[in-house]
Amino acid sequence: MRILAFGTYRLWEQPRVQVLFEGLREHGHELVECNVPLEVDTASRVQTARQPLRAPLVGVRVADSWRKLWREAKDMPDPDVLLVPYMGHFDVHLARRRFRGKPIVLDHYLFFKDTALDRGATNRAELAVLDRIDKAAVKAADLVFVDSEGHRELLPEPQRSEAFVVYIGTPQEWFREPQPRPAAPAKVIFFGIYTPLQGAPVIGEAIRLLDPDPNELRFTMAGRGQNLDETRRLAGGSPAVDWVDWVERDELPALVADHDVCLGIFGPGAKGMRVIPNKVFQGAAAGCAIVTSDSPSQRQALGEAGCFVSPGDPQALAHALRWLIADHERIWTLRRAAYERAVEAFAPAAVVEPLHERLEDTVRARR
Repeated sequence: MRILAFGTYRLWEQPRVQVLFEGLREHGHELVECNVPLEVDTASRVQTARQPLRAPLVGVRVADSWRKLWREAKDMPDPDVLLVPYMGHFDVHLARRRFRGKPIVLDHYLFFKDTALDRGATNRAELAVLDRIDKAAVKAADLVFVDSEGHRELLPEPQRSEAFVVYIGTPQEWFREPQPRPAAPAKVIFFGIYTPLQGAPVIGEAIRLLDPDPNELRFTMAGRGQNLDETRRLAGGSPAVDWVDWVERDELPALVADHDVCLGIFGPGAKGMRVIPNKVFQGAAAGCAIVTSDSPSQRQALGEAGCFVSPGDPQALAHALRWLIADHERIWTLRRAAYERAVEAFAPAAVVEPLHERLEDTVRARR
């Protein structure tokens, strides 16, 4: 089957897109890209949708990208189906106009309204606009998929009943079978952009409660963002914490694999109950034990291969880490379980299986 990936997606910014492409190719599909990356990241797109005064500048960039996409599409081989990847809220409408009669599949991985709420938006008019953008995007597609059952429940009917789940998963470059490590110090890593969803201040407070001896337990806190300063303040200047401002994407898998435990998300918001973050899939593939918030979506993904704590509860996180480091064999067991779960369910070919099946059914029905 020839699949045309169409849009302004930024392949280097979101591993989700890379996983989809790897998995589809592993299933034997011919994947062709018609891509003009938009020079606006996810946070800026959401902010623009909320703040109309920012729209003209972004609108100029979108228009320029669309002109180039339209021209490039003329030279593309005739596809069986179009795939509009991550952040395709507007691209899906262009795809509908340019490829009339072709089935269009939308990865609605991110909901504008839900993301704005998680980041503190309260203006009803702004939220209503974001909601309309979300609904218009899914309505324009023939098939819609999301990354978790929690997100599927946010879709309006009839799209909700027809939508299906495709886990985020992780690219092959992350897979590293766990190797035995010294019993001490146990090494714990968090990496992220410090959004409220990630709940990094919970980690900072848990570090303060643990007051770890650097010879027994060490933390690596990698990344920067909205809640970094608060997280550092709560951690209290512990000598057991290494704060890393930035890690290059190609260096991150090896860094994570050099740790015993990978921390997921701990924010108490509603969005945290729905998502399964990249770092959970990536940490498991890198052979780390996973400690993350207790949510239906994450339990469904990890099963018995994770350690779950109450969201927003630093004491629960501190208790879980004390329990883990008290027994090195316990950490090793969870590391092996997480890696085996990743091989089984988070590798690109496994992740894409539901999408592969629906694409086959869609194209077969049209023929």
